[in-house]
Amino acid sequence: MLRFSTAGESHGEALVATLSGIPAGLEFDQKFVDRELWRRQQGYGRGGRMKIEKDSAHVVSGIRHGKTIGSPIALLLENKDWKNWEEVLPVGLGDAAKHKEIKSPRPGHADLAGALKYNFPEARYVLERASARESAARVAVGAIAKLLLRELGIGVLSHVVQVGNARCACVGEWKTLVALSERDEVMLNCEDAEAEQRMKAEVDEVLRTGDTVGGVFEVIAHSVPPGLGTYANWDERLDGLLAQAVMSLQAVKAVELGDAITVAGGVGSKAQDEIGFSRDAGFSRSSNHAGGLEGGVSNGQDIVVRGYLKPISTLRRPLGSVDFKSREPVKAAYERSDVCVVPAAGVAGEAMVALTLARCALEKFGGDSIGELKRNFEGYKKQLQEF
Repeated sequence: MLRFSTAGESHGEALVATLSGIPAGLEFDQKFVDRELWRRQQGYGRGGRMKIEKDSAHVVSGIRHGKTIGSPIALLLENKDWKNWEEVLPVGLGDAAKHKEIKSPRPGHADLAGALKYNFPEARYVLERASARESAARVAVGAIAKLLLRELGIGVLSHVVQVGNARCACVGEWKTLVALSERDEVMLNCEDAEAEQRMKAEVDEVLRTGDTVGGVFEVIAHSVPPGLGTYANWDERLDGLLAQAVMSLQAVKAVELGDAITVAGGVGSKAQDEIGFSRDAGFSRSSNHAGGLEGGVSNGQDIVVRGYLKPISTLRRPLGSVDFKSREPVKAAYERSDVCVVPAAGVAGEAMVALTLARCALEKFGGDSIGELKRNFEGYKKQLQEF
């Protein structure tokens, strides 16, 4: 079973991620992992924090001499902003006068719900863990999952299809997504230059008005073989696992698989993907409305997952709230924040999709070493060819 967890606070000393279940012998690519972390930090509309941090994954355990050794992998991501918060968030009691309280909860954030749940008198500790800074740790372990999937010929990338009211009619072709991921400058990670400029105008508007803007990112998993996931048990369906994984990202409020939203308003004859067969290519489909998933099982087409991201809750022109102590009406607290994170959320979405697919691949093909995993996978491919 592939399992991961993260720890750390937004302004704490570091983020920590652990990943267990990766077979031994997988080559570790430090540059690739750090590049993924860099991609998460990019995008027009990011806040001042991204000018401070330069994320890099420091391996603590599980990788030796450049390869995984089968034991749990632990990664540490230093928070360079910690030097500004050491006296604010000390492990010990510290100086209470230096504590920076979140005195009024922000609508849409975890502030109030978290304070009520954990019986906090204010929301500082809620903010520190609920922050999307945590997603950097997910991207780090997601990069290792991508390295594993690469051994099976599977790739996972994303692009932005909507920011605010600006939408791109992009088709998400794999070659285009690869080219996008290789850019050294990232604006909004949209493959259509004209649409990207309209998206930029949406961000410029909220920058001017002190507001924030959301959008939609699309994750594509390419060359996924048929047979990952199962319809046999409700909690093992791949569509459900992917939906939960992407929905778990901060600010994601809806997940779409394939063309679900579009076809929901149509008829069945237009919603299904007709099946064909040839001796050379085997089974094929005329379209991909299903997004590569049928009955909770991958069907061999590209898996398509879209995350719908609400606008960020922290506003420079705050909405109405209530003071935690006095219960009097006040404006919500403001904490340094971004105004648009759709491209970054797409990279985090890639990580969650990659971790989910890697888990399902390991469950199906097994193997304690990369060699064993690949032998099992090759045997399954031969079975498909002979079907």
